[in-house]
Amino acid sequence: MSVYLLRRLVALLPVLAVVGLVGFSLVHLAPGDPAATLVGDDASEEVLQQMRERLGLDRPLGTQFFTWVGNAITGNLGTSLYTGRQVLPSIVSRLEPTLMLTAMSLVVALLNGVVAGAASAIYRNTVLDQAVLVVSLFAAAMPSFWLGINLILLFSVTLRLFPVAGYVPLSQGLLGTVHSLMLPALALGLSQAAIITRMTRTTMLEVLGLDFVRTAKAKGLRQRSVIFRHALRNALVSIVTVVGVAVTVLLSGSIVVESVFGLPGLGRMMIEAVQRRDYPVIQGMLVFVAGVNVIVNLVVDILYVFIDPRIEYV
Repeated sequence: MSVYLLRRLVALLPVLAVVGLVGFSLVHLAPGDPAATLVGDDASEEVLQQMRERLGLDRPLGTQFFTWVGNAITGNLGTSLYTGRQVLPSIVSRLEPTLMLTAMSLVVALLNGVVAGAASAIYRNTVLDQAVLVVSLFAAAMPSFWLGINLILLFSVTLRLFPVAGYVPLSQGLLGTVHSLMLPALALGLSQAAIITRMTRTTMLEVLGLDFVRTAKAKGLRQRSVIFRHALRNALVSIVTVVGVAVTVLLSGSIVVESVFGLPGLGRMMIEAVQRRDYPVIQGMLVFVAGVNVIVNLVVDILYVFIDPRIEYV
């Protein structure tokens, strides 16, 4: 296991290198000039050129890229062209709302997806099964921003149960944080709940038809024991795989949801950086998100060993 983990961690380096190269190329090929954004439309060509020299944008692209890579290796992802702050501390300062939103969305997706999928498989071809399939199809088809706007209109504007926008930091209390993120978590997590529901139902149906489940029933075990100790446990490998993908989707989906609900997280930071053509922030965010996704997939691979003892990594 330790050799496998070491190999996966080493494999992280080329992934980050490719993401860095692609990210650097895309942001510099995209139209727009961050120096022009900073000095404004009325600035003279001389002032614009001075700003480019100050930001280092007048140097060849190869020089800029290797300078950025050299700094990134030492943990320095650069300095924001707009705010003048270091990129990595800026990312860390915006991390809490995004992590809390992702965690709550994952809880929403897991609770609804696993319970609904297992119930749909157990009561196959019943009214409950058909209702779960229709609702999950509807939830998967709904865009998160559209669902978020409708949740605001219903629960915030009409019923006044939740705030329209904003985030309460953890330092002010966990309940306040959960209350402020309830609607964004529902908007982001329900679409992933639909996917987990369908995967859980399919996997459970396969497992419930296997010999060891029929043997457990023939031995007279209670249905609860057959479902939770035998069927659901063996279905977890497929479910955990989907959950790993869901985490990466939730992280990327937070870009839209944070804008709808006015949350000061990484998603909103990314949109602001793109609008300002803030190259170092965009590149730093891409590398950071890629690293998180690789680590999430590594954690999923490790969980396989605990779920199914037959799986070994050498």
